[in-house]
Amino acid sequence: MTKEKIKAVRMLAICCVLTFLCPELHAQFKTKEAPIMTKWAKDVHIEKPHPEYPRPQMTRNEWMNLNGVWEFQRSADLNEKPPFGKKLTENILVPFPVESALSGIMEQLDKFWYRRTFEIPSKWKGKKILIHFGAVDYEAEVFINRKKIGLHKGGYLPFSFDITDAVTNGKNELIVRVYDPTDKGGQPRGKQDSIQKGIMYTPTSGIWQTVWLEPVSETHIEDIKIVPDIDKKEVEVTVLSNTKNAKVLVELKSGKFQGKTNSPIKIKIPNPKLWSPQNPYLYDINVSILGNDGKPTDKVNSYFGMRKISVGEINGVKRLFVNNEPVFMNGPLDQGFWPDGIYTAPTDEALRFDIEETIKMGFNFTRKHIKVEPARWYYWCDKLGLMVWQDAPSCNSYRGSHKDEPTPEIDKKAFETELTGMIDFLKNSPSVIMWVIFNEGQGQFDTERLVQVVKKQDPTRLVNDASGGKWSFSGDILDTHSYPAPSYPKPKVEDQEKAKGKVLVCGEFGGIGMKVPEHMWFEGKGSGYANVDTSEDLLFKYAELYNMIVKMREKNGLAAVVYTELTDIMTEINGLFTYDRIAKVDASKIAKINTFRFKMPNFKEIVPTSEKEAQIWKYKYGPRKGAWNKENFDDSDWKEGPGAFGNAAGKKGNTPWPVADGKIKDNKGRTITGICIRRKFIMPKLSQDEISRLMLRVMHDENFDVFINGILACNAGRANSDYEYFPIKPEALKALRIGKENLITVYCKDTGGGRFIDVGISLRDKME
Repeated sequence: MTKEKIKAVRMLAICCVLTFLCPELHAQFKTKEAPIMTKWAKDVHIEKPHPEYPRPQMTRNEWMNLNGVWEFQRSADLNEKPPFGKKLTENILVPFPVESALSGIMEQLDKFWYRRTFEIPSKWKGKKILIHFGAVDYEAEVFINRKKIGLHKGGYLPFSFDITDAVTNGKNELIVRVYDPTDKGGQPRGKQDSIQKGIMYTPTSGIWQTVWLEPVSETHIEDIKIVPDIDKKEVEVTVLSNTKNAKVLVELKSGKFQGKTNSPIKIKIPNPKLWSPQNPYLYDINVSILGNDGKPTDKVNSYFGMRKISVGEINGVKRLFVNNEPVFMNGPLDQGFWPDGIYTAPTDEALRFDIEETIKMGFNFTRKHIKVEPARWYYWCDKLGLMVWQDAPSCNSYRGSHKDEPTPEIDKKAFETELTGMIDFLKNSPSVIMWVIFNEGQGQFDTERLVQVVKKQDPTRLVNDASGGKWSFSGDILDTHSYPAPSYPKPKVEDQEKAKGKVLVCGEFGGIGMKVPEHMWFEGKGSGYANVDTSEDLLFKYAELYNMIVKMREKNGLAAVVYTELTDIMTEINGLFTYDRIAKVDASKIAKINTFRFKMPNFKEIVPTSEKEAQIWKYKYGPRKGAWNKENFDDSDWKEGPGAFGNAAGKKGNTPWPVADGKIKDNKGRTITGICIRRKFIMPKLSQDEISRLMLRVMHDENFDVFINGILACNAGRANSDYEYFPIKPEALKALRIGKENLITVYCKDTGGGRFIDVGISLRDKME
């Protein structure tokens, strides 16, 4: 058993004793049930959830975890007086946000109070006492024994207060006032919204990370800054303290090194063992401040990794380099939401699970999407070897996330404070290799200036100025988003010169949706950018997208991709896992694709497209009307002509699909041109296994629905740039009549640009 686990067991034992002595508060508390719960929910210890030491990169032996059941009370007025000395009306389990089932509240609230009591151990006498909050969303005002200790604004970062002068012997009263406007304010909030739909999810309000106490000496370590340099084979350690020029002792296995507080100490690392996803080697380091007698007045334990992130060039193409070697980066979009804990994982094991599974699936990094995680999440990435692209939580100053409106000055300041605070918080984590400042233009402002701010604060990592948004060409990356098929950045002609020297990445693609009954937030509801019904079809579509990446990597200089996404979240069902972390596909099979050790299956044409020889269809322009897709429908007034229809994406059809015919308007007044096509075919004799592997072959611009014998076989949005295979729904496969005549009907609509539709059916070999 590790030292860390021994400490956790001891802490849990102490908590159980305290619960036995004071059972009333815990006896009446119960968590609630969300629509779905993870398997770890049952492992949440009411007495002390998340008992682990919360700050792995600066640990001390003495500390007190304040997680557990606290008193709770709603508030209607920000000017309401603190409820000093009063028992509050409800209970809540800290550190779970009020909206979560595990909190025991599971309601959206914006103003409320927390209260609990604690006692300072007698052996802490004569020490300074600090109270630490991992994170509170959004505004937290802290009181100890009727005295205001401090006010903190910002929902994602840790903060601390010195409470030495406020605490006494015996019971101390701790009260926290919280205000979280969510989408009624313009503060950084990422994907939180009071109305959960589309890409916006449940808010996180209140305390959502560990609260804890710590005794320190008058002269103590406030922070450590560790900067490795593999080229110079050295590490620079700066011990930040409230006392300048105090003696410092830094201990590594290789020796002991002395210096002064607040001044860099350079330490040579001969033959350094480099940190990488393949070998995430961490150096243990102990740091002490020494008194005049040479004995430590304060000591912390930490770690660091010797690694370097840079941009290099291979055959004239810019690539991402790790430790001076080119690495193609492949990772999932990881939003860090949980059905039972929202922003807070049920347990540390659950937190670790996401990282372990990401690695098992062959990914070498993850994009932490507009959320900052607790320190222990980054510890597991450091320890297990998963690189991280870290997004800044977006500052949405408006309802929704894509509306283009100016960001108010007060929100700009809040965003910049959180951005620089995030960089400072994660500065020592070797897994973090890139800062992503803006996402899809959400609250974007002063991009070039902010890139310079970030580069000055941290010159050791790369900067992605605008993932899928408005590039300023001032960062290291050009990042495009493309669904479902991947793509690569294509700067305008006038921007070609500015784009030189930038690394090309696809910061989001994929989004293959798959429903897993009994593991959905809204049972039966939800979709992705492309939808499948079985694990086998998901695996094929995934491989098909990665086959495109193989070509773009070699031909177009694509250097990294981010697949959407790791897990389902509410209405989004495009995860490789369900929201409650049930795998949709075998990890080893996904890993084979992610590491480009896969082979695309062969196809046999069953119902030909018009690629090689024009196939005759009956067709009609305009919206679909009546039973147009049924076998008994009278299509005698429809025209007859050869496919394909229309012209788009470099493909020329045999029958025009004009803009003028069948023109209709959508609810926003935009022109939509639709076309309906019908065709009969004889289905050859196939086995049931072969039938299960039938797929549509479709080139479309843009949205289409395909029916077989009146049953929906497939539908997809957007457009593709070449012929692509799509799974056929099981119901439509059952509707096929083997050896007999069948009917295939297609509706395609276009909202602008090119228009094209052609459809066939092919038999896929089994996936290897």
